[in-house]
Amino acid sequence: MSHIFDWIFAQYEGVPIHLVVLEIIGVIFGFLSVWFSKKENILVFPTGIISTAIFVYILLIFGLLGDMLINAYYFSMSIYGWYFWTRKVDQTHFIPITRTTNKEKQWSALLFVGTVIFVCLVYYLFDKFNNWTAYVDTFTTAIFFVGMWLMAKKKLENWVYWIIGDIISVPLYWYKGLIFTSLQYFLFTIIAVYGYLAWKKSLNKSPQMLLK
Repeated sequence: MSHIFDWIFAQYEGVPIHLVVLEIIGVIFGFLSVWFSKKENILVFPTGIISTAIFVYILLIFGLLGDMLINAYYFSMSIYGWYFWTRKVDQTHFIPITRTTNKEKQWSALLFVGTVIFVCLVYYLFDKFNNWTAYVDTFTTAIFFVGMWLMAKKKLENWVYWIIGDIISVPLYWYKGLIFTSLQYFLFTIIAVYGYLAWKKSLNKSPQMLLK
């Protein structure tokens, strides 16, 4: 067991201690955000904002532009989601969880393709296509962009995108040397499965409270 911990912490050799501490804090708040999302709790957004703000800074330092763009987008969509989730359909009920409409599916496809093109341009302009991870990064970025958009709009299918993206991200971040982040995405995958099942039970039911 000690060899495993030695190997994990060896990945952080030469990394400033404040970045390691920030990564751990970002992971904790990221975990809380996904957990609150599973419970359809409005705290998903303030915890998510803290986590994404931290990771924008960390990923900028590491030069992982695609990942940084994901978190910057999460940050802005968390603000939008915070507003959308607190809208009411009547005096006592908030916006319910619903399925994605055909029009929203079309927008999802456009967002996916547009994100891939945009991230490819960013990587090309900054000459970051120097590793196979960059190509995978463009794909996961597009997946998470769509997932976050659907989550902010309380669409059940957002969990499908999170599950796919999380599964890919576990080995990807491990390879990049961000071990704690890799473990975070492993936990995210498990929570996302339960989140899908929980949201499916609450489908089309307008909640009376968002703190629970």
